[in-house]
Amino acid sequence: MTALDGWENFYVIVGSSAGALIGLQFVVMTLLADMPTSQSDIQAGNAFGTSNIVHFGVVLLLSAIISAPWDGIAGVAILNGLIGFAGMVYAVVVARRMRSQTTYRPILEDWLFYVWFPLAAYTILAVSACAACSHTRYALFVLGAAVLFLLFIGIRNAWDTVMYHVFVTSKKPRQTERGE
Repeated sequence: MTALDGWENFYVIVGSSAGALIGLQFVVMTLLADMPTSQSDIQAGNAFGTSNIVHFGVVLLLSAIISAPWDGIAGVAILNGLIGFAGMVYAVVVARRMRSQTTYRPILEDWLFYVWFPLAAYTILAVSACAACSHTRYALFVLGAAVLFLLFIGIRNAWDTVMYHVFVTSKKPRQTERGE
């Protein structure tokens, strides 16, 4: 019995949830596709909408990695560490995108949920990977917390994105086919 044996159900539930939320996010964005857009709206979408899919995708990927039949923790730790580091870099990319877009002026809550909380979750993921070989049991609980944190961040941000489109973007006047 390996240290990962007790985690199958947790990651099946979390991974399935992330997969379903990715699908739901695509459905919602498809339904909003005929709303008027400008170049600045696209920049805002890259800053605020894309990160939701990335976080859900990372949760799905981590769930798949943990659920694979590993012989030990070393391979899992290396992959989780790489994903954590990549997520930290991505949080910086999101911060740059948020600063450069002109559609919406981010408030503190936006900076927390789109940059600082994801950066914290990915940092926790990387740290748990570093501790996995020497403190396996605790590292797996910390990893589980980071994965749940990313899932909840994604849920909150997806809701925030949809509410913005429903209550702000939908109020913009629609253009005709000829741009009149």
